[in-house]
This record gives sequence, C-alpha cells and structure tokens, in this order.
Amino acid sequence: MRALSSSDLLNLWDRGFCLHPVDRGLLFLGAALPGESYESLADWPLGRRNKALVDLRCACFGSNFQAWISCARCGEKLEFEVDGRTLAKGAGDADANVDRTITVRGRSFRLPTSRDLAKVSQETDSVMAGMQLMESCSEAGEFPLWSEEDLKEVEEKMALADPLAEILFDLHCPVCDNAWKAALDMGIFLWAEIEARAKRLLFEVHALASAYGWAEREILSLSGHRRALYLSMVHA
Repeated sequence: MRALSSSDLLNLWDRGFCLHPVDRGLLFLGAALPGESYESLADWPLGRRNKALVDLRCACFGSNFQAWISCARCGEKLEFEVDGRTLAKGAGDADANVDRTITVRGRSFRLPTSRDLAKVSQETDSVMAGMQLMESCSEAGEFPLWSEEDLKEVEEKMALADPLAEILFDLHCPVCDNAWKAALDMGIFLWAEIEARAKRLLFEVHALASAYGWAEREILSLSGHRRALYLSMVHA
C-alpha cells in the first residue's frame, strides 16, 4: 500500500467531494493501490475492502480510531475508540475470501461487494434492501421470495465468512441505559478525516502563500514539521 502525501489527501478530497460514499472508498483505495483498477476494487468482498481501508487509515492518521455518536434514545453524545490494528486482525485472511461462497437451502451466494452495496444504496426499507442484496449475490440468478428468517440465515453465514464486511460495536449510554449495536462505515469515517485534514492543509497553504508568496505545490512538498515551524514564525 502506497503512503499518501499531503498533495494526495488534498486531491482525494477534491475528487471525492461529490461522490457517493461507496465510490469514495474505492477512490481512496485506488490512490493507495495504484496497481489495482477501479473495476477490480469494486469486485472485492466488503471485508477485504474494509480491511484495506482500515490499513490505509492507520497509515495516514494512526491506529487509534476515535468517533462520536449520539444515543438514539436520549441524544447524549458518546465517544468511543478502537485500535485499528486490532480491528484489522478481526478480518482474518481477507484476501482468501475473494472467491468464497456460502450455501443456504441448496442455493449458493458469493460474498457482497461494493457493486452490490451501490445497487441497494437507495432502498430505504431494510427488508427489501436485504432481499435485493441477496438477489445480487445469488449465483443462480433468479431469486425466490424468502422469509426474513431465511434471509437472516444467509446474512449470518455471510458474516461468519467475511467478518469485517460490517463493522459493529456494542454501545451503552450511561445516561438512559440504552444498549445497541452501531455500525462503523470505514468509507464515511475515512472521508471525514480526509476532509478535516484537507481543510487544515488549505489553511496552511493560504497562510504560507500569503506570507512568503510560495506556490501550493511548494508548500505541500514540505514535511508537516517544517510547515508547522514556518506557520509558528508567521503567527509569532
């Protein structure tokens, strides 16, 4: 995985601004893995994609993941954190799942990919979204109407086969005692950090260009430590 420079992060923010979160995740991986095409990345099982996004986040921003979420019952703002390295280990050998399938009631399903997520991203009904996802992953093509219990069995087997396809955390609100599972979307999470870093970089470019007349390319080529030192002198 290629290390991303300040220029890379700024370009990703610029290019990803109007993209869907699914496409943003593929954009990030394409920048870090130049040997992989967009088409091949879109066909990766979600666990493999998420593990790569976790690894990229660790490489760019460190392994300590900090996030905020509001309690669905009382609105209390909660903070939680996780070690990205531990999270990545939970995926096992994600690369080995590329061609893996699961079988339920004699029907085979491949593991969901980014393409499958994109197909159901506009569906607001969770049951219908689940059925559409199963139909997309069915290797037999035509998909029968199954009960929610059947769909749940497929989902459970997929989760066992690809444990990082959905990143879930058990959360508890100390104010109202609400307990629930929250999902961490790595594409959205990484985008928020790239956007914050990009805005900070643009502030640094503006300050240093105004003070010294340097071009953006020259400023971004400086290490973060050198930029910070110049900024401290500008604001002294």
